[in-house]
Amino acid sequence: MVAWTASASLVEGTPLESLAGDSPVMRSLRALVKRVAASDSTVLVLGESGTGKELVAQSIHRLSARSRGAFVPVNCGAIPHELLESELFGHTKGAFTGALVDRRGRFEMADSGTLFLDEIGDMRLEMQVKLLRVLQERSIDRVGDERSIPVDVRIIAATHRHLEDAIGAGQFRADLFYRLNVIPLYVPPLRERGEDVRLLFDHFARRCAGAERPPIRAADCLAEWLMGHDWPGNCRELLNFVERLSVLWPGEELTVAQIPAVLLPRRRGAAAPSTEEQRAVLDMWRWDDADEDSESSTPSEESGSRTWTEAIAAPKAPGAGSKMTAVDLKQLLAEYEASWVREAMRVAIGNITHAAELLGMPRTTFIERLRKYEPSEFRQ
Repeated sequence: MVAWTASASLVEGTPLESLAGDSPVMRSLRALVKRVAASDSTVLVLGESGTGKELVAQSIHRLSARSRGAFVPVNCGAIPHELLESELFGHTKGAFTGALVDRRGRFEMADSGTLFLDEIGDMRLEMQVKLLRVLQERSIDRVGDERSIPVDVRIIAATHRHLEDAIGAGQFRADLFYRLNVIPLYVPPLRERGEDVRLLFDHFARRCAGAERPPIRAADCLAEWLMGHDWPGNCRELLNFVERLSVLWPGEELTVAQIPAVLLPRRRGAAAPSTEEQRAVLDMWRWDDADEDSESSTPSEESGSRTWTEAIAAPKAPGAGSKMTAVDLKQLLAEYEASWVREAMRVAIGNITHAAELLGMPRTTFIERLRKYEPSEFRQ
């Protein structure tokens, strides 16, 4: 696996450290960020959700002459539209019900610094008009106040929407778009970044590790799977995936077969996890609890060295000359088969596909056996 190193990406502690990646598109993005940071122009950051648009904005601010000022982020889509004006421009005491004191807005907080307007495409038209005036006049009016307050703020806006389409649909003002789109920056999705996925996996694994929890590692088969996934949630989805694995299998080198299908990220447009997949995850922990509670399951030095195929003793046939008593052979074989099915599921940590491979049978056949011997796993 490719290790995350300073030579492959960036030195930690530098303004660009958050824009990790060694792909050509990320190298170009970092070079463009450096150049843009040297100016004071308005920037519009474009890209899918989860690609790290705010990290780009932070990097521009940290590299700029305004780095000693504040970097103030505002998510325009997360604030109720009736409160957004007060949030951006502030208000005076008594301007509306609940306005008990004068309050500065985000523009004033960002004075001499940078204001990051995230999800600008979600802003309503009436608010767009007021924002446009501020960008033109470089002054704000607090809600309930008649005097204008000058502000010295650099604007960086971001959106995952296609603003040209929004303009055509009457949902975004063309004049505001042209005011914001002085320098457009495109942040590429993870699926266009090649082996950066493997590099970021290691990077996030170290972030998710703790003092007593070493970072996880990806075996070659998992690394190949990471490269082939389309990552609709981009870097945010990858970080969540790495954190999930770090909690469940701390410090381990992981294979694809080891991870239950329900815990793997879904492809864009994929169907929701099946009931059997969801229950497999619960089984994984149920079996672990059962092992911990059972004295007979405590591993000894002898049992710890056995392979999983030695874990179940075969039924013993009567020896030569011994008296044979009546047995239900069909029931005896069924119990033996059920033991192997359960053992395979335990070893595969609930991954049905892997369990079927351990027993050398098709997945559909294994599911039939599982339905027969563990019907509770398939109750709706």
